[in-house]
Amino acid sequence: MFKNFFQRPKYATVSQKEKKEKQKKKDEDNNLSFLWTKCKDCGEIIFNKELEKNNKICYKCGYGFRLTATERINVTVDDGSFEEFNEDIEATNPLQFPGYEEKLKQEKDKTGRKEAIVTGTGTITGNKCVIAILDSHFFMGSMGTVVGEKFVLAVEKAIELGVPLVVFSASGGARMQEGLLSLMQMAKTSAALNKLTDARLPFISILTDPTTGGVSASYASLGDIIIAEQGALIGFAGPRVIEQTIRQKLPQGFQRAEFLLQHGLIDKVVARDEMKDTLGKILELHSVGG
Repeated sequence: MFKNFFQRPKYATVSQKEKKEKQKKKDEDNNLSFLWTKCKDCGEIIFNKELEKNNKICYKCGYGFRLTATERINVTVDDGSFEEFNEDIEATNPLQFPGYEEKLKQEKDKTGRKEAIVTGTGTITGNKCVIAILDSHFFMGSMGTVVGEKFVLAVEKAIELGVPLVVFSASGGARMQEGLLSLMQMAKTSAALNKLTDARLPFISILTDPTTGGVSASYASLGDIIIAEQGALIGFAGPRVIEQTIRQKLPQGFQRAEFLLQHGLIDKVVARDEMKDTLGKILELHSVGG
């Protein structure tokens, strides 16, 4: 027994010098992060100024970095036309979930927003509409009671003004800290869209990366026209969860926008730099038809 104990395999150790060198390199990368960004898809090093000019699209492989709600407004809505409404509605902690209030404060401080959805009126190539945008930088765009309420209010605003509703989705799904109240928003948002249909107003749903969980299983899939941004991940459960459940390897590109287009689940895949013009044409056709 003692012989085996003293003959245990020796594990590789990292010297203090190596630790310091790794930390130094990490610090240097952090200090330079305001200058450049590494593409998550192809590994290309891109200067941030060039990335901003290109609407946060990698010029080498076409990978689209996730946009904040403000950035989405800037690249899609006509300059100076966006007017936000219901921006002061905030989430509470209805289930007294431990740490939820602190987490909400962190998200507010980080993003400068009070919730994961931004709603307002604006024009796209001169065509007036109501716009709702989920921001994946706030709680991963998760749908809680406030997101559901602001979505419904946006539907009602579109009916009031008699204009189309345009929604950009980017979400990890329902917000678990709000439990069943969060899941109820799936039915609430879907029911609200029936009123929009009765008013004969179009709902244009744009699925961006990622659109998953309760959002993909509710209003995001109910658009009269469903457009996906190029390369977006779209589905209910993630591909890794599905593979572990069915114990099978999924097809190449499964749950990506292009795969869903091939199988008839969406109407069109549009590159980010073409999105504004595409939406403008759709909205113009609606105004002519109306």
